Amino acid sequence: MENNTTKNGWNLQDKYVLITGATSGIGLAAAQAMAARGANLGIIARNHSKAKEISTLLKSQTSKPINVDVFIADLSSQKSIRQVAAEILERCPTIDILVNNAGALFDTFQKTEEGVEMTWAVNHLAPFLLTSLLLERLKESDSARVINTASHGHKMAKDGFDFTDINGEGLYRGFKKIMGGPTIRYAQTKLANILFTSELARRLKGTNVTVHCFDPGLVATNFNQNNGMMAKATMAVMNLFSRTPEKGADTLIWLSETKDVSSLNGKYCVDRQQKEPAEVAVDKELARKLWNISEEQVKLSMNG
Repeated sequence: MENNTTKNGWNLQDKYVLITGATSGIGLAAAQAMAARGANLGIIARNHSKAKEISTLLKSQTSKPINVDVFIADLSSQKSIRQVAAEILERCPTIDILVNNAGALFDTFQKTEEGVEMTWAVNHLAPFLLTSLLLERLKESDSARVINTASHGHKMAKDGFDFTDINGEGLYRGFKKIMGGPTIRYAQTKLANILFTSELARRLKGTNVTVHCFDPGLVATNFNQNNGMMAKATMAVMNLFSRTPEKGADTLIWLSETKDVSSLNGKYCVDRQQKEPAEVAVDKELARKLWNISEEQVKLSMNG
């Protein structure tokens, strides 16, 4: 990845990039690449000391002085997301790029303080709510982008969602759990990321904001370290065959600095190319239904 920009690039220097999940893995690799290009950053993290450490690291690795703002939030909590969005709007007069990158997988059924299943809350509702709350500020930029980290894992959710069990509780019981229910749940959230991308792009058609999602591939990160020794052992084996975080972040950087991304609006990208996701991920009616359900879950209404 080259510094600054190519002749076809959108210069990231002095742009303001807000990113979740930037303290490790793909998010950190992306933040480092963007900082190297002279972007000012806002990192949303749960751990304050870790976030401050990363802020210092990013500023120390650039030849040109940049700003790195730290925002603390628990992305499983809608209350916390609303609080951090208010703080961001107060502190950030401009947002050029919003990267919804944070993700998690919970092997046991857990609910948030709002009563939402945890994997769904962090992976889908958090970016849905955060983006919605920051949308007017994004529209104030000359040209803004929302970039969502999806996954090829969405293909495992070939049956879409059971809207009668939107919390996915059934996937954590009995035979369904044994057959990989929590993994299917994760796949559903990644499917939701793609559907959210396409539906938001449809709703923002004609504005200065474009919306994108990408598959980083199998990446060696700290992902799935919260589910016990078996999960850690499985990830250790998978990491032997995984990409580096820098390679995983490459398409994200490409989407951030490509000058004209209008043809990629609402699309799913892999390895710097637009790709067709699973058939269920291009279902426009499903995308609309998911949007309406998501609005209800976060108690938010956006016309469209």
